[in-house]
Amino acid sequence: MTTKHDAGKWRFSLIPLGTLKPVIDVLEFGAQKYAVDNWKTVPDARTRYFDAAMRHITAWWGGERNDSESGLPHLAHAICCLLFLLWLDGSDDVRRNLL
Repeated sequence: MTTKHDAGKWRFSLIPLGTLKPVIDVLEFGAQKYAVDNWKTVPDARTRYFDAAMRHITAWWGGERNDSESGLPHLAHAICCLLFLLWLDGSDDVRRNLL
């Protein structure tokens, strides 16, 4: 019998991978519109990304599925904003693990 020691390792198989495509599309849209990793240097980023996430969630909750500018799902935009907030909120150790 073959043994594989993977206890305690990240289980990427838990992520519904199909949901990542629109999130990556939003990140690519932002990278083309602004610059790669521009989100890391936005002034007052915590407040601005919280506000943006809530705008996208509110639009989605109100029945609007896609953002009018990008044509991409509001929820994918909100997820990007929340990922940015998670990164911004982390300690240096957390940021190193999330990079």
